[in-house]
Amino acid sequence: MPEKFIKKPHYLEHTGASEDGIMLGFTTREDGESAYPEHAFNMARYIDDTDENVTKHQEILDESIGYPRNRWVFPIQTHETNVVEITAKDANTNIDALTDALHGVDGIYTYESDLLLTMCYADCVPVYFYSKQHHFIALAHAGWRGTVGRIVEEILTHVDFDLNDLNVVIGPATSDSYEINDDIKSKFEKLPIDTNKFIETRGQDTHGIDLKEANKQLLLQAGVPETQIDVTDYATSENLDLFFSYRVEKSKTGRMLAFIGQHK
Repeated sequence: MPEKFIKKPHYLEHTGASEDGIMLGFTTREDGESAYPEHAFNMARYIDDTDENVTKHQEILDESIGYPRNRWVFPIQTHETNVVEITAKDANTNIDALTDALHGVDGIYTYESDLLLTMCYADCVPVYFYSKQHHFIALAHAGWRGTVGRIVEEILTHVDFDLNDLNVVIGPATSDSYEINDDIKSKFEKLPIDTNKFIETRGQDTHGIDLKEANKQLLLQAGVPETQIDVTDYATSENLDLFFSYRVEKSKTGRMLAFIGQHK
């Protein structure tokens, strides 16, 4: 399948979503103001960077995608499976500065217009959901904990229409170079999906896992048609000229921003 994420200055845009009037994208690391690392387009306020740099990057993205910063929403992610509905009252939450609002939230959705749902990533899987017909958008943060906790299925509990009308995009994340131990593998083996499709044993207590494929398998078993799921080939851990990688860079790096929005 042809890659649907296309490169724009400072971000990748999903062409399939844009054809449906949905702004769906993922920022890249290059040509920024941050010194963490050098010339990085970091989008997170919670790492070793200045607020001024992050605000500048937000303003650049704001101008590029047509969603003003005061309509963005950013939850504080904690690798759990809490999903929250976003409404107009949440606009600008955690954008100018971090607060206690939307803390412990790794999934957000809305049926309202002119809001940009956002989250930060640096290897975990961004999973986007949208339906132009039903005016629905959602975003999930799925690291190994969120994946084994089935956060994508938690998002689906808030879909009040036929899953044939739902589109899902699995965005840039670490490749199957990501390794887990026996204990974590055993947690995945309790899921109602075939782990042979996304886990490969490589040695004693060492297994490679493809979290993008794991989330795809969870979506399929939950009833989302395979034709409605797009999985990007982009891998954060393999393409360090475009992306930050928490694992490869041993946590000393910036964060990308996943975002999705719909206008009226």
